Amino acid sequence: MEDAKLLKPAQYAENQILTAILEGKYPPGACLPGERALAQELGVTRPTLRETLHRLAAEGWIAIRHGKPTIVNDYWTKGGLGLLSTMARYGQFLPKNFIVHLLELRLVLIPSVAAMASERNPEDLARHLALAKILDDDPEAFAQYDWSLQELMAKASKNFTFPMILNDFGPLFKSLAHTYFSLAKGRAASKKYYSSLARALELGPEAVKQAARAAMQDSIAIWNDLHQKEGGLHD
Repeated sequence: MEDAKLLKPAQYAENQILTAILEGKYPPGACLPGERALAQELGVTRPTLRETLHRLAAEGWIAIRHGKPTIVNDYWTKGGLGLLSTMARYGQFLPKNFIVHLLELRLVLIPSVAAMASERNPEDLARHLALAKILDDDPEAFAQYDWSLQELMAKASKNFTFPMILNDFGPLFKSLAHTYFSLAKGRAASKKYYSSLARALELGPEAVKQAARAAMQDSIAIWNDLHQKEGGLHD
């Protein structure tokens, strides 16, 4: 999380409220203090607090009920995609299996995105995959390349919803990339993925989908192995 001293009032209010929610001070179903009391507690103006609460409500963290106390949602079931990018700043509160859940969602999305990209813009995809051959064996280089590949595939799919979905996942994926690519096994698996994707591109969208699916399954297995060996990222 960011240093609270460096935050603007609205950001500070959000930081304090979300920390209280995630720490369990205000669990799902609990009511937040009234606007006046909460503004005084946080040391912000009521308009600033109101702005913050509306933003948190839009993401699904809370439900603002006119004439009644604001209630904390069950954000795991009521939250929107915007909640994911916010969660990236509060990684210490994520449950141990959250990363695998995120990768399982990636398993569903990326193969279809890759197949569409290979069908609708194979030239750009082929050019980008060729760059993997000269990729430095460095965690940061892999993290940057892997994210740029996902961005390119989302754009090349020519489905405008994919880039928007990917953008919401971005902060979380980027925060996890360094850990994943610091593993030699993770870099080797990704290198294999890029090569198999390039070969599959010559065979058609279905082959691309299968190559992407196999790679996503491998990444889940690597995370599970890491969790078993180290007791998870958040122990």
